[in-house]
Parts: sequence; structure tokens; C-alpha cells
Amino acid sequence: MTKAYAAESEQSGLAPYGIERRELRSDDVAIDILYCGVCHTDIHYAENDWGGTIYPVVPGHEIIGRVTSVGKDVNNYKEGDLVGVGCMVDSCRKCSSCAQGLEQYCLNGMVPTYNGEDLHDKSITYGGYSEKIVVSDRFVVRVPEKLDAAKAAPLLCAGITTYSPLRHFGVKEGHKVGVIGMGGLGHMGVKFAKAMGAEVTIFTRSESKVSEAKKQGADHVIISTDEKQMEAAAETFDFLLDTVPVQHDLNPYINCLKVDGTHILVGLLEPVDPALQAGQLVMKRRVLAGSLIGGIPETQEMLDFCAEHDIHCDIEMLDIKNINDAFKRMKKGDVKYRFVIDMDTLKQS
Repeated sequence: MTKAYAAESEQSGLAPYGIERRELRSDDVAIDILYCGVCHTDIHYAENDWGGTIYPVVPGHEIIGRVTSVGKDVNNYKEGDLVGVGCMVDSCRKCSSCAQGLEQYCLNGMVPTYNGEDLHDKSITYGGYSEKIVVSDRFVVRVPEKLDAAKAAPLLCAGITTYSPLRHFGVKEGHKVGVIGMGGLGHMGVKFAKAMGAEVTIFTRSESKVSEAKKQGADHVIISTDEKQMEAAAETFDFLLDTVPVQHDLNPYINCLKVDGTHILVGLLEPVDPALQAGQLVMKRRVLAGSLIGGIPETQEMLDFCAEHDIHCDIEMLDIKNINDAFKRMKKGDVKYRFVIDMDTLKQS
């Protein structure tokens, strides 16, 4: 049995729970988990906010650990390697998306790290709030030793979620990028856009976040509730990276884009409300786009980019026994900017 923390119902919260990890298949990597980031998605699944949670659920998809053993066909990892596992642990591996290294868009559905169904034995996947995990080598990434392992954990979700769209849409030196929202995703978006050479502006509703935004590297800050500031920003941005996870009015932001500008959603999964004024897109050939994490090759690229540019996530270390309190704080936005569980606190419990 492997020690873990699981939610057994919508109201139960997380508590110690024993799970079984499978015996190694020929392409598997067994990993001793050192750190696991805490994502807001973990709360949604633990509390069944989106429906479809399969209980018991062991959350966690920002995993950093050391390889302890490998299957007989694994040649690219060995015992002792520092590795990571992100939001998915398998896909069909055959469709056009998988063939391009875009496993997150697998046409047959990727297998999430937790609350998914294993394609081989149909068991339910359990995530990183646990001592160890077993994953196919194709869905393991190498973590550069130069990176701080704890601070690297959230890169496996918050990092790749913001890196992938900036990379895909071609952000480069000379571009003006606006980042909407100053949380776990937003602060990573600032760091990546700056490292890519862009001039970066944070949009926030709170005056209190101005100094923090500047500390994170933003060149400018716009208070989005200030009509004059928003009017002055009209038609000035090449890209907007929208990290806000709840419904909000997109129209004022769309108006800030230049001709051919692109507004990229990475946080919102609900219907757009209030309604989008399509004329703002049509009259300026603007694009409203979305992006979901990144494929395995791009995730590896992102980690290497972080090592090269000394990019990491701002974190607060967490004893796993305090995970339920951490969830409460996250709901209030009371963390800068990501909790990371020290798995020694689980192993020694």
C-alpha cells in the first residue's frame, strides 16, 4: 500500500488514504514523489464542482520526484533521475494530435493524472498527493538539476499552461503582451512573456497588486476597473493572456487589441458571460482563442527554457496535513502564488 491523501465525498475534505500502485509494465517509470503542487483544479475535483468526480479521488498533477526503478524497455530514464509528471499520464498515441506531440488534444481523449481511466486495466488513476507514482516513460519529463525542485513542481501545470500559448502564437521581442489576472497562472505568464522579449502589462482589478506586479517583472499595470486607463489602452496590444478562471466581461479587453490581435483564454471553462460583441472581432480581424496545457515535447521544452532563463514559480511550502486549510486559503486568493506539498510530511506521518 502507498500512503496518500484522498477525498471520499464532496463534503469529506482530504484525509489519509491507502492506495495501490501497479507493478511496472515494460515502459513504466516508478517515481518517489518529492513535491507536488496544489492546483485549483484539485479543489474542483475534490469537491465535484464540475461533476464527474470518481471517489475516492487522490488529486495532484504537478509532480516532481526521483526515479526508483524502470521497466525493461525503458532506456531514457534510470534510477536517481529527477523527473516530473504533469496533467496527463497517457493518450491513444496513434491519432494525428498524438503524432504531433499534442497529447493534450488526443482525439480519443488523454488520460488525466487523476480521476481518469487507465487504458490498459481500466483502473482509476490516482495523482500526486501520494508517496509514489508509476507512469509510462512517454509521459515523464526530465527536470533540469539546475531548477529548484520544489519551485519547479507548479511548472508542470501553471507553467506549461501559460508557456504553451505564448510559444504557439509566436510571442517575441517587440510584441506588447497583456496578462489578465495576477495569480498562479498570471505571474507565470509575466515571467515567460518577459523572457521571450515582450513588453508586458498586467491587468488587475486591485490597486494593491500594482507593486507586486512590478516585482514580478511587469513593465506596466492597468487597473481594469478604471475606465480612463482602459480607454487609454485601446488598440495597443498584440496579445492578451487571460488567466481569469471565472466568468468576466471580455469586451473591454478585446477592445485593447490591435488589428490582428489575439485574446487567449487559459482559465475560463464556462460560457462567456456577458455576451461577446462579435463586431469587435470582425471589424479589427481580432482572434479569440483558447489553449490547454501543452504536449509532452513542449513541456520538456518549457522546463529547459525555465532552466536557461532562471524561471520558477513563487511558492509556499505545505505540510500535507494542512491541505484542507490550504484549499480554503486558495478560494480566498490567499497564496502567492502556489502551494507545494513537501512529500516528506506524508512519508513521515
